[in-house]
Amino acid sequence: MRHPRLWPAIAAVATALGVVLAVAAVLVLSPQATSPIAPPSPAAPSTTGIASVAGTAAETTPGLPAAKPASLTIPAIGVRADAIKDLGLAPDGALEVPGDATTVGWFTGAPTPGEIGPAVLAAHVDYKHVPGAFSRLKELRPGEQARVGRADGRVAIFTVYRVDRYAKAAFPTDQVYGDTPDPELRLITCGGTFDRSSGNYLDNVVAYAKLTAVEA
Repeated sequence: MRHPRLWPAIAAVATALGVVLAVAAVLVLSPQATSPIAPPSPAAPSTTGIASVAGTAAETTPGLPAAKPASLTIPAIGVRADAIKDLGLAPDGALEVPGDATTVGWFTGAPTPGEIGPAVLAAHVDYKHVPGAFSRLKELRPGEQARVGRADGRVAIFTVYRVDRYAKAAFPTDQVYGDTPDPELRLITCGGTFDRSSGNYLDNVVAYAKLTAVEA
């Protein structure tokens, strides 16, 4: 089952362009420019496992009502964002990206952090030669936490259970963006080799986390 706010938008863009889109492949967070949407590869995704554990780090808490993310803290890798920017889809169907190195964005087509399903936060690994907010995302390890402050005053605490790197041309869209039975979080940035000819990184780094606590 696909999240009702995410997949109709993807399908509409896919229909318009005549291709099946891998939305996360659009998230080209490069220091130079963005690149066009890439269709998923018909082959199995190319994955480099950075860190993972079997199952989850802890039992999840029930889902929360919708409330926009207002801040993000990831102590293990030094992330502190005191504001979160809304990211939608650009006219060409690409996922919008933050306009500077330090801004973290929330994809508005996905659930809000703490709702049932996968909330998606994205930021640059670097931008115009400045280290990005997610420059150390690949260093996250299972058991480490991401704290998302919400507009309703609650703090949703997510525990990382997996970090992977995928070739953008073979991004596993369903695995990253598909519905989940519990509240989850996806943290996404670029990674791998930087292709100077295109001005883009060739891979995406994705951290997977589950909601494990809520602070009022």
